Amino acid sequence: MFKALFGTRLAAAMALLLVMGGCQSVGPSRGSVEKAAVSQSIPGLRVIPLTQEVVQREAMSEDHGSFARDLGGAEPAGLRVGVGDTLEVTIWEASPPALFGSPNLDPSIAGIPEGSRPNTLPGFVVGPAGTISIPFAGQVPAAGRTTHEIEQEIVRRLRGRAHLPQAVVRIAHNVATAVTVLGDVKQPGQVPLTPHGERVLDALSQAGGTSQPLDKMTVQITRGDIVRTMAVEDILKDPRNNVVLRSGDVVTAAFQPYSFTALGAAGKNAEIPFEATGITLSQALGRVGGIESGQADPKGVFVFRWEKPTAPGAASVPVIFQVDMKQPETYLAAQRFEMRNGDVLYVSNSPTTDVQRFVNIVASSILPFSTVRNITR
Repeated sequence: MFKALFGTRLAAAMALLLVMGGCQSVGPSRGSVEKAAVSQSIPGLRVIPLTQEVVQREAMSEDHGSFARDLGGAEPAGLRVGVGDTLEVTIWEASPPALFGSPNLDPSIAGIPEGSRPNTLPGFVVGPAGTISIPFAGQVPAAGRTTHEIEQEIVRRLRGRAHLPQAVVRIAHNVATAVTVLGDVKQPGQVPLTPHGERVLDALSQAGGTSQPLDKMTVQITRGDIVRTMAVEDILKDPRNNVVLRSGDVVTAAFQPYSFTALGAAGKNAEIPFEATGITLSQALGRVGGIESGQADPKGVFVFRWEKPTAPGAASVPVIFQVDMKQPETYLAAQRFEMRNGDVLYVSNSPTTDVQRFVNIVASSILPFSTVRNITR
């Protein structure tokens, strides 16, 4: 009876052995990753052990850019008129008026001779040709000029026709000089610029503010061919990055735009978003619950990354950083090693995992459950 039962269990164990022989662990082993650089299965691939020196070199090579350095120096907009702006033109004539008759001006207004008569003309939209049409003055060039220059041009054209003319030009509706605010803001749209010199945070405020917490937001400014991105918190910490905006800028606010992917014997396999201020490798490991105890290979923690090319037009360089969790200094390096958007955090299985799994299966198939439990304890 015992021999028959033993034979049955042994046959079952051998069948499981055959099944396991055809199965492989999900993902490469530590040895496979280490050999990948030698075999050059991917051209240019490098496997680099994570050390303090590597962390410092990576930090120096990563150019985060800044608004102050790359976008600073813009002059306040709104000083010059553009196509599409609406102008309000007021013309005065000394008494008796020759062209523009109207009631006497309030003499309390300083700087205007007593008896002068004002006449505010309807709003003029600057047309595609960049001009506005003023009665008795004709097509007055406006686009690209300041309001003071337009005033002088109107007076020059009316001189000899109107009686001692004076003019005041005001931008009633600013369309040409504006920035576009998009993304995770409460009121996306165009924000007009004024001679005050609106800055990045001013534009976000006029767009109703961000729809998500500031510590998880980034701001991207697109100015022509230049595109720069910064965390909102970094702008708050350094006011120099709160730069003056230029007409035509596109300001895009984004919520948690970065992420890395955790795979293998990590505590959790998932795509993990992280905030704009960035996270370190130690924080990334904490967010996935560390590595699986008894299953993961502590010397087989890897960060897969495509490094930016050093030469313009060159292809990205594949790099794998190897993290040895058995070394105490690794934990210090992990606190300074910054994760990047798109990184893959992979934890390989321990070499003994499959062996242990097979032993457990064989033991549970041959020995009584209580005995297996006592052994595995």
